[in-house]
Amino acid sequence: MHNAAAMSHERRHQRTVAAVNLGLTANIALAAVKTLAGILGHSAALLADGINSTSDVAYYVVVKVFMHFSRKPADREHPYGHSQLETIAALVVGAFVITTAVAIFWDAVNTVVDLLTGHSRPDGVRQFALWVALLTIVAKVLLTVFTRRIGRETHNPAVLALAQDHRNDIFSASGAAAGIFLGRQGYPWGDPLAGALVALLVLKTGIEILRESSQELMDAVPSEEIAREIRGLLADIAGVREVEEVQAHRFGPYLVVNVTIAIDGALSVAEGDRIATAVERRLCAQIEFVRRVYVHYHPAHPPGGA
Repeated sequence: MHNAAAMSHERRHQRTVAAVNLGLTANIALAAVKTLAGILGHSAALLADGINSTSDVAYYVVVKVFMHFSRKPADREHPYGHSQLETIAALVVGAFVITTAVAIFWDAVNTVVDLLTGHSRPDGVRQFALWVALLTIVAKVLLTVFTRRIGRETHNPAVLALAQDHRNDIFSASGAAAGIFLGRQGYPWGDPLAGALVALLVLKTGIEILRESSQELMDAVPSEEIAREIRGLLADIAGVREVEEVQAHRFGPYLVVNVTIAIDGALSVAEGDRIATAVERRLCAQIEFVRRVYVHYHPAHPPGGA
């Protein structure tokens, strides 16, 4: 059992590293290509998107560092391990996403002001800049699907946050493509308008990432769906009269479960322990990512009661 669990954790780590490394490599390549194409193609939208990818590279490095330390084994000060660092990494991603959104929006506003006041004249945007933006959309769609699948398989909040960021990049690249297209059609305001709308979508995603990660760090109770699943799994265990209370707390991707059950008051302590062990084994076997189960039991009725 221990070896199987160890293999499972190792595979989880390998999948997580694969998602992070692929995203890091892709963002390095996209940052270089988009920045160069933005400069040579006279596209402010594509240049801004290239800078966005450059910031992505920075926080991917931060996430890799957090992933490394999250693998440290449990110790006296951290009896449940260090997997909460994954949630902190998700917070870092959320903070970067919000910062990027504010920067994109501010740049869009400045561009509009410059166009309205005549301080800026639109240059002719090259056709290849549009193709680079469209290529970015295709690459980010593939990265979103791949990263989201790994995030869901591993229950890793940081990887799920990276998947959301890839999705944001689809929006930003789409905005850049729309702006470039409109600019080539003689509508220079299309670029900053698309950028501002994209910034609002990116900001919304960043806030969602921060909210979800903060709830985990503040030990918010997981969904009622998990509680119902636990109650259903314990319903047919011999000796369990009633499942009185279920509490499940997240530690990174893992769950620590506290269950209070009622048993026959005439049973001995040894029999009560046997039932509690059966409860623990059932939950560990049936629910993925359960790290520990604490079972509290007491008589359904006081001895001698009705």
